[in-house]
Amino acid sequence: MVGVIGLGYVGLPLAMTAARAGFPVIGFDIDPSKIVSIDAGKSYIEAVTDAVLSEFVRGGRFSATTDFAGLSGCDVIVICVPTPLTKHRDPDLSFVTRTSQAIAKTLRAGQLVVLESTTYPGTTDGVVRPILEETGLKSGQDFFLGFSPEREDPGNQQFRTSTIPKVVAGDGAEASSLVEAFYSAAVETVVPVSTTATAEAVKLTENIFRAVNIALVNELKVVYEAMGIDIWEVIDAAKTKPFGYMPFYPGPGLGGHCIPIDPFYLTWKSREYELPTRFIELAGEINSAMPRHVVDRLAEALDIRAGKALSRSKVLVIGLAYKKNVPDIRESPSLKLIELIEARGGQAGYHDPHVPQVPPTREYGHLKGRPSVDLARETVSGFDAVLIATDHDAVDYAALAEWAVLVVDTRNAFGRRSISGGNIVKA
Repeated sequence: MVGVIGLGYVGLPLAMTAARAGFPVIGFDIDPSKIVSIDAGKSYIEAVTDAVLSEFVRGGRFSATTDFAGLSGCDVIVICVPTPLTKHRDPDLSFVTRTSQAIAKTLRAGQLVVLESTTYPGTTDGVVRPILEETGLKSGQDFFLGFSPEREDPGNQQFRTSTIPKVVAGDGAEASSLVEAFYSAAVETVVPVSTTATAEAVKLTENIFRAVNIALVNELKVVYEAMGIDIWEVIDAAKTKPFGYMPFYPGPGLGGHCIPIDPFYLTWKSREYELPTRFIELAGEINSAMPRHVVDRLAEALDIRAGKALSRSKVLVIGLAYKKNVPDIRESPSLKLIELIEARGGQAGYHDPHVPQVPPTREYGHLKGRPSVDLARETVSGFDAVLIATDHDAVDYAALAEWAVLVVDTRNAFGRRSISGGNIVKA
């Protein structure tokens, strides 16, 4: 029996993958609404279809509950809970800690516990293990402990959980063998590494790489913009080089549950060793500054092209999700853009075909419940500017170019579709 704790973007697809591999699976979550949805065969994650969920629920292969006492019957327990940052950019391991305490209440000999939540090197050994060993059971002797970083990419149609190579590590040789054996039964490729700290560092390295390179192109965008050079044309030409170059693209800021957060787990941990992480911190500064840069460009375009101040303007933000073709708004720069526009006296609406209304968020509670605006000629033309923050494929960009008084495009959505017009400005 496999138990998956945390039935979100990571946990639910993993539970389906384990069920498909033949394991009976129990999902655990503190949110009762998720359990109700699962029992009804209704998926709330795009990566898991209703049909797949219903198949495993009806077939008895998968069930979900808020009662963590059921962990006692699980042979393998996988932790897939959030690891956000505090307001001071320190790691918030409260979910990991509370989950470990819940597991400890029913921990028994022979169980394998695997942490998948992204964290700093040393968490599995220094946080999870001590909590579990407070029971008197010993890791590597009575129970077994491992780490395997999640690699989910919402909206990516090329890969699914079972086809993404899985990095695995265990606390000791026997735990390593058990972790490798479990994931080998569910995913196509398993990549063992020597220690859980190494596996934790792998995930941070992957996302630091992206954060730093995105910061680089964001900085280049600002510089080339001042020179009258189109960064998108530069990147398109540069990526024709068959070696020594990998394209990254600028945007209005960073979003998602990984890239804006994970690098700062290493920044925090490095202080213990009195070592600086200058690249990470600089990348964070550049990426965090992009929403403000975009709003400055928006205000400039309104002034020059429409002769109107942002404080007296209505702006329609296209895309609330942090990336195209998904409903995920975690850490989305669109939320910051709306806040900045309204802080400068403007009015902001949004349209997102995947997000019908703003859900509850930690930092933007005042936006909760705000509905998506329908795209129609009379609606769009009523705004002084349209700001492309997320380039969803379901949006009719040709119509937007025709209807909008002014378009500020942060994603090159119009350029990639060969749509031009005197009312389109890149930012």
